Amino acid sequence: MRYLLAWFVMLLVAVANGALRDFTYGKYVSGLHANQLSTLSGIILLGLVIRVYVHCWPPISARQALLVGLFWMVLTVTFEFLFFHFVAGRPWHELLANYNLLRGRVWPLLLVWVALAPYLFYRLRQRV
Repeated sequence: MRYLLAWFVMLLVAVANGALRDFTYGKYVSGLHANQLSTLSGIILLGLVIRVYVHCWPPISARQALLVGLFWMVLTVTFEFLFFHFVAGRPWHELLANYNLLRGRVWPLLLVWVALAPYLFYRLRQRV
């Protein structure tokens, strides 16, 4: 349950990050650059949330840390596709286009970060 609650906190941070993009710099740069900047700020902000979470409620093992990260990544992708297709009305091809690294779409890097960050922070915690 704690992992699901943490993901909802991350969801709120991601929504705030998207709102920041839409209401500020997103008006002044191309859509691709806004997406790239938003992904970078998302990696930083979600990294802070994940770091605090791992510090306050450390996983009991490296395996659990990896499983938590994968769980969060699956929730994120599931939410993205279900919400943006069925609620926001975006077509599937548009959603899939956001995964094309060759076209400068860096969103998959954020997903990789969400999946691996709990493990990385767990390992850093073990060294201290």
